[in-house]
Amino acid sequence: MGSENVSLYERLSARGVSRRDFMKFCGATAATLGLSSTFVPTIAAKIAGAVESGLTPALWINGGACTGCTESIAQAAYTNVADIVLDFLSLNGMETISMATGEYAEQAIEATYEAASERPYILLYEGAVMTGLGGNVLRVAGVPQTDHLDHLAPKAAVVIAMGSCAVDGGWVIAHPNPAGGMGVQEYLKKKGIDTPVVNLPGCPVNPEELVAVVVQALLLGSDGDLQSGVKAVKDSLDSQNRPGYLYNATIHDSCPRRGHFENGEFVYKFGTEAEAKNWCLYPVGCKGPQTYRLCPMLRWNDSQSWCVDSGGPCIGCASFNWVDNNAPFRGRFRQVGIGLTEGGLNPASTAAAIGGVAAVALVAHGFGMKAAGRIGPNATLKNEPMKEHDAKRLKKQGGAK
Repeated sequence: MGSENVSLYERLSARGVSRRDFMKFCGATAATLGLSSTFVPTIAAKIAGAVESGLTPALWINGGACTGCTESIAQAAYTNVADIVLDFLSLNGMETISMATGEYAEQAIEATYEAASERPYILLYEGAVMTGLGGNVLRVAGVPQTDHLDHLAPKAAVVIAMGSCAVDGGWVIAHPNPAGGMGVQEYLKKKGIDTPVVNLPGCPVNPEELVAVVVQALLLGSDGDLQSGVKAVKDSLDSQNRPGYLYNATIHDSCPRRGHFENGEFVYKFGTEAEAKNWCLYPVGCKGPQTYRLCPMLRWNDSQSWCVDSGGPCIGCASFNWVDNNAPFRGRFRQVGIGLTEGGLNPASTAAAIGGVAAVALVAHGFGMKAAGRIGPNATLKNEPMKEHDAKRLKKQGGAK
């Protein structure tokens, strides 16, 4: 039977995914998109129609990366990513796990590129763009990897930058960034390539985040018209080119430990009774109050767990320049950064400042700290004296010698 005659439900059934599982997936996607349950049948119909009218071509290419985003997608426990999303995306090229290798893999990618005028494709990009040594820091198929991005991005309907490395360089750009890593959006702008970019920061990207963007394009676009769907997605992006519905609240807002924060119950040292009671991890480095992402709700591996549930503090991996700005990861947050540069205001904090005088005061305090040389790319507060009330609590928890 030709693949064009196989319905979505037949495809899913062949992989052991029931209609019930599929509708559960559609319900979860509706919730992620901020839609009511009344949209579930519409989402299901759109996805089924997209599959039956012809799969949307997609290319997945890598820059400088640990392939953590690939692992996050490929090893998701719940079947929705591997068995549903990839059923309406024709993944014609994926360098890390493709069965085709060498010239055959490159031929598959080039064939998709050549057919772009008839079948526009989605370009999924993982990892930092490595510009060092004229792009020769990272070579693929005998040429600088940047050449592949220069070639493929102009004809793509949209570029989805998956994970913090693709968004702004992630851990690759940590000082002194010898490989010249940068994010896709910044690189394409410098090259004069105006293909829309959707940023999905996080280390790694959550499968549900990628699913939401692809489904949104199908849901909001005209039948069979990827370009109109991409326009709808683009219209919903925030000032940092992130989907607003995925990055409109801090991790702290929905953290299950927030009640302890409100009650002043904190962990000051690991291995104490306070940690056993799951008290708030802010004093030991949690960046949840400054990090915009929906981790407490989306979670990982069929919603089994996430960083704070596993006992570790949020290290702010979805914030910009997160390694330089948030280190030391087990230290209380003090760095203030702006956009893709070092040493200014965090864009999320700037936006929050519009909401009230209290937030403005915090921002002004940040400026004062910077002026005093207490923060910035060359500053460190590792040796700053501990506040008296923190010292008393740490001593009470058995952390002081």
